[in-house]
Amino acid sequence: MHSPTAPRRKKFPGLRQDFAASLVVFLVALPLCVGVAVASGVPAELGLITGIVGGLVTGSMRGSSLQVSGPAAGLSVLVLEAVRSFGLPALGVIVFTAGLVQLAMGALRLGRWFRAISVSVVEGMLAGIGLVIIAGQLYAAAGQEAPASGTAKLAGLPSAVARAASGGEALASLAVGTGTVVLLVVWNRAPRAVRAVPGALAAVVLATLATLLLSLPVSTVRVQGLLDAVRMPSLAEFGGLADAGLLGTALAFALIASAETLFSAAAVDRLHDGPRTGYDKELIAQGTGNTVCGLLGALPMTAVIVRSSANVRAGARTRASRVLHGVWLLLFAALLPAALGLIPLPALAGVLVHAGWKLIPLRTVVELWRGHRGEALILLSTAVSIVVVNMFEGVLIGLALSVAKAAWDASHIRLDVVDHGTGTVRARLSGNATFLRLPKILDSLEALPQDRPVELDLSGLHHLDHACRAALGNWAQRHGAPGTGPVRLTGAEAVPTGS
Repeated sequence: MHSPTAPRRKKFPGLRQDFAASLVVFLVALPLCVGVAVASGVPAELGLITGIVGGLVTGSMRGSSLQVSGPAAGLSVLVLEAVRSFGLPALGVIVFTAGLVQLAMGALRLGRWFRAISVSVVEGMLAGIGLVIIAGQLYAAAGQEAPASGTAKLAGLPSAVARAASGGEALASLAVGTGTVVLLVVWNRAPRAVRAVPGALAAVVLATLATLLLSLPVSTVRVQGLLDAVRMPSLAEFGGLADAGLLGTALAFALIASAETLFSAAAVDRLHDGPRTGYDKELIAQGTGNTVCGLLGALPMTAVIVRSSANVRAGARTRASRVLHGVWLLLFAALLPAALGLIPLPALAGVLVHAGWKLIPLRTVVELWRGHRGEALILLSTAVSIVVVNMFEGVLIGLALSVAKAAWDASHIRLDVVDHGTGTVRARLSGNATFLRLPKILDSLEALPQDRPVELDLSGLHHLDHACRAALGNWAQRHGAPGTGPVRLTGAEAVPTGS
């Protein structure tokens, strides 16, 4: 006799595991959604809206089965810059346009190309974002206004700490923020039963209780209601796309969000044995979510490794866990909005300081420095550029350095010389002869004896560009003293000429 629940189990496999996992993801996502919104300089509800859309819309679409989308700390720096430059009403236009770009990239099957981006650039991007987040949120933890630029944030930290240490509200705020960070650090060392509660949620709840019980004079989250926070962009605001700066910001949103999402997908795929990520489908899912977020005037979304790994570790089996976590966020925002107003801002700042620290790949830097110093320099240069300049240009600098290094590595060339002291000198070039190494090639060839015949074998060259072809032809014709004759060239089929 068949159980009446058997058809339901067949139709919804793993529903019990997905239900439990969705609650865990909801508890992890809640403080992060609010914290990222506050760090981005927008109402807290906009972070919840993005989390809801990430669950209900993106979570129901094909792509990566278990990774979870929502507002990301990695984009908070870029959002803050965009809001300061173009205003909050323009945010919806920027996010909507970024979503359209992602949809186009997914339709054109460009998802796989993001896997070709240098890991050093991505790690450097995350490190730079982490540094800017930490610097900015330390001011928020101390109840102070942060400077606009990354360098000003870092330079002003000593004076900010000194002001906070003088006492008053700033000291109380810093104590709450510091306590939050300390709790998050020690939480992973707690017994497994304790760690069943997500650390970020526990830290925020305990900080809220301490603030209420001790009547601490710290700022709390401002609440205006979910529907009141929705800011649908008007047609006039879409006219801002004529501004090259705004359009460039939208493109930066799309590229950085896509890269972060697809690298997160690759990491999540290593955590489970389920279906692998369809990169182009995931881009379409993310693009759909961001177009909806843009129409609602909310924050941009990416797939977030913190929530995604929590989803996998909690035993999720299907996309249902992602959708249900969006349902819980919606119910919380609709039924308990006043609870947001009790959360102290320095506690959220502490959560983001901890999140920013985890974005800095210290172990990766050490490993690269030992084995691949060039890649380590690209990582560090990208991170420093993001702090000193801004997010978009910092990533472009990192990509340019990565391309330059690849070109340099591809132009390795070797000259082997056999010279017995008398008779013909035999030389052989192998590798890639490009203009990048032309000075080195000519210096080595011009050092060959000029009073004896020279034979140059080019059969070991994999590539010979036009600049090297012409230079080798000219060298072959003029090398050697009168009477020894020109250099004899073999291999490479096409003999270099002076043209």
